[in-house]
Amino acid sequence: MLATLILSLAVAGTPQDTARRTAPDSSAPAVRTARADARQLTAVTVRAETSRSKRYLVPATSSATRTHVPLREVPQSVTVLGAPILADLRIQSMAAAVEYLPGITMGQGEGHRDAPTIRGQSSTADFFVDGVRDDAQYLRDTYNVQQIDAVKGANAAVFGRGGGGGIINRVSKRAEWAPAYFGRVETGSWNQRRTTVDLNQPFGTSAAGRLNAMYENSASFRRGMGYDKWGANPTATLMIGRVQLRAGAERYVDHRTVDRGLPSANGRPSRLDTRVFVGNPDASRSGITVNGANTQLEFDNGHGFTFRSHSRAWRYDKRYQNVFATSAINAAGTQFSLGAYRDAVDRRSLFTQNDALWMVDGRGLRSTLLVGTELSRQRSDQRRETGYFDNTTTALVASVAAPTVRTPVTFRPSATDASHDATASVAAVFVQEQLHLGRFVQLVAGVRHDRFTIDVLNRRTASRLARTDHLLSPRAAVIVTPAANVSLYGSHSVSFLPSTGDQFTSLSVTTQTLEPERFRNHEVGFNWNVRPAFAVTAAYYAVDRTNTMAPDPLDATRIVQSGHQRTTGAEVGVQGSPLPRWNVTGGIAVQDARIVSRTLSARPGATVPLVPRTAASLFNKVQLHRRVALGAGIVHQTRRFAAIDNAVTLPAFTRVDGGAYVSLSRGFLVQLNIENLFDTRYFATSHGNNNIMPGAPRAFRLAFGLQP
Repeated sequence: MLATLILSLAVAGTPQDTARRTAPDSSAPAVRTARADARQLTAVTVRAETSRSKRYLVPATSSATRTHVPLREVPQSVTVLGAPILADLRIQSMAAAVEYLPGITMGQGEGHRDAPTIRGQSSTADFFVDGVRDDAQYLRDTYNVQQIDAVKGANAAVFGRGGGGGIINRVSKRAEWAPAYFGRVETGSWNQRRTTVDLNQPFGTSAAGRLNAMYENSASFRRGMGYDKWGANPTATLMIGRVQLRAGAERYVDHRTVDRGLPSANGRPSRLDTRVFVGNPDASRSGITVNGANTQLEFDNGHGFTFRSHSRAWRYDKRYQNVFATSAINAAGTQFSLGAYRDAVDRRSLFTQNDALWMVDGRGLRSTLLVGTELSRQRSDQRRETGYFDNTTTALVASVAAPTVRTPVTFRPSATDASHDATASVAAVFVQEQLHLGRFVQLVAGVRHDRFTIDVLNRRTASRLARTDHLLSPRAAVIVTPAANVSLYGSHSVSFLPSTGDQFTSLSVTTQTLEPERFRNHEVGFNWNVRPAFAVTAAYYAVDRTNTMAPDPLDATRIVQSGHQRTTGAEVGVQGSPLPRWNVTGGIAVQDARIVSRTLSARPGATVPLVPRTAASLFNKVQLHRRVALGAGIVHQTRRFAAIDNAVTLPAFTRVDGGAYVSLSRGFLVQLNIENLFDTRYFATSHGNNNIMPGAPRAFRLAFGLQP
């Protein structure tokens, strides 16, 4: 237990050293203009990587504005989890990442997909990779991720449709100019086994290659639960004069047991053993294969003009089936019901984004004008089948005494099961101006127009439906910088979600007639760099979701768009090094997400599920010795509702994590992470009232490897 206390290695570097450095932003590389420059920059890059490699604060990003700017010049809340944080906290999934992203919680996602709730808005599609949409339903890994940027608040002027509460952007690792060879082997509780490699090699001064790869085969504290996954992501970078060309490909395969958790009882999670599997683990399986390639071209003329083009072609082949609880445990506490279904989606996506950037500086004004376009086409083939127990019935009564069942299940289409071929196309143009009026005031204004078209063939009925929407998404903000290290901002932004929902796999005669839902985000906040390596941020916001479907009060057979949801909240974040040997990351969010006007699924006054009134997390890392560091983390959430009917409450919880880090010779590191140090029984999340996921008991994770 002593070794359990806390986490992570620090940096040998003084505050003066930190002040002289500028952080490289892996999402917005600078183009080298000559071979001599490339040689010189190589040396600078090596020093920056090694000296800052353990620092938590990432001072700049391009995720929020598509331009590389300091975070204090972004007029909305952004939390960045850089590579040191991902390594120190063993963040290998999106669910683990959002625990340290204020204002975001992760849903269970039916045990097979990422499903965050951002500022009260639940989505399975608001994910991006290097600024390009990655909206398929699967569980993402971080083996090839340099940093994770959470951009909170509606931001369609930059990202397009959806993103009503915000988006999560993964910045990929890519081929760079300094040689680097890293690897890591991990083991731990419940037969956890994982290996990752990261190999980067320059070839002269104008080319570089990199390979990131991962394999994991692990079980879980949940009996019958396990997964096997692997990924490989080669990338290359080529410099040709003033043109930088990057290319990459990835294959990612994930096979796992689909675990839907426990049912409820009497308005609370049931008292079933948290280790027991509810349903049939043999018939609850998922598999996804992700194949794709991308290219990024950047040209800089050296006189303030930059052109960028980014294309991604991706295919997601997803299959899953599950047997899960469909009811609460009965009043006698003896039994509950099970159901089953199978679903398959084959999605092919092609995105092309082009940005032209002009920067002009003179006479007290500094202008950054961005003009861009996006073209995309996504085709989704979805088929769903219902599960029949003993090939006869769609419902099975299970005993509390024996919740794991082995009753044979067959899957076949029912009359209402989906069988759709859907094509979604987008043609968009956007413009954004970042105008500095002297030293103290900056204006940010932008607008985006999307032409969104969806065409759906329903194979069950042989009918075809289509709809086209024109979405105009404005953004306006003012930033005041009374001092070089402080900024205050206020912003207004709008986003839209077409009536087909965020996966765009179906369209009905009802949704074909409906206008898109609208999200309005109003936000004020500040960013304060207390010292060069330590920042404090704060924001107050209100998000209004309108045009939501609701029953017509005068005619129950009709749908109207009078539904309204509002989220108000405040968040504070801290990140960086308050003292030279102390790193910290975390924050607190206080939110109230409620239904203002009746919707199809909720009454007025209902609280949005999985939005705790207060959520807080904090991780501290202290360097005790040149080779030894300890750290401690805490994650706290107040009670939440499991579903929009507010019938089941998930209790509040506080979890404490710990770790220890020992740096050996030649760059080797031994890392011990202990999750849930005090073995607290808690419930992490849910998918509705009767698929409640218990948190893991105390777990040990040991890693050994060569680190950056």
